Amino acid sequence: MTYSIIAHDPATGEIGIAVASRFFACGAAVPYVGRRVAVATQAFVNPLWGSEGRTRLEAGETAEAVLADFRARDAGQAIRQCHMMDASGRFAAHTGAECVAWAGHRCGADHSVAGNMLAGPEVVAATFEAYQTAAALPMAERLLAAMEAGEAAGGDKRGRQAAGLVIHRGEDHAWLDLRVDDHGDPLAELRRLLDVAEERYLHVAAAMPTRANFSGVPTREGIDRAIAEAAEARRVARRPSRSLATDTA
Repeated sequence: MTYSIIAHDPATGEIGIAVASRFFACGAAVPYVGRRVAVATQAFVNPLWGSEGRTRLEAGETAEAVLADFRARDAGQAIRQCHMMDASGRFAAHTGAECVAWAGHRCGADHSVAGNMLAGPEVVAATFEAYQTAAALPMAERLLAAMEAGEAAGGDKRGRQAAGLVIHRGEDHAWLDLRVDDHGDPLAELRRLLDVAEERYLHVAAAMPTRANFSGVPTREGIDRAIAEAAEARRVARRPSRSLATDTA
């Protein structure tokens, strides 16, 4: 009922998952990301594959070993699909024999793609290859471009409803976590939300505390300056805000 991509940028350390589906709130059910690892649990979702998997991968277990254990323990493994990346950057995937066709996965050096109930294998192939060819883009844009390529190749054969995008930058908390839970064109809406995030939110996120800097940036001056510079750049480029927010008069 879903297709998703897990990606790791060795140069920046960023780890991200993007997902789309004709299933409500897939952005809540599928992705589990940590400081160094990621798990996408889908088809008949077993959230324990996500939560336990993330904990064990962060503790140093390999993706192959964790998946093998889950398959052995879960009587429903034939209807599960999962792909994951361990703390060493290695990927592993499982597509149960009873997942609804078309279902399959593909793992590479820095990213993996898996999907079920898809229009065909070209969805996984297009998503996988589009991520490879978009190396010049920032992680969020690159993941969205990959998902859009998968949708153009047919996507979820039932239609569209929800999407999600999560990126961690070496912290337990997400740097970016966007969800579209019920929308006729969820990837387009996700792109709009990313555009709105770039107006203010990402400048605030850049100043948030980290494990290495417990206080983060505890003053507003730099944040406000970055927001003002971004607003001026948008004005010069004639890019109006796409936010739907309203202000109190």
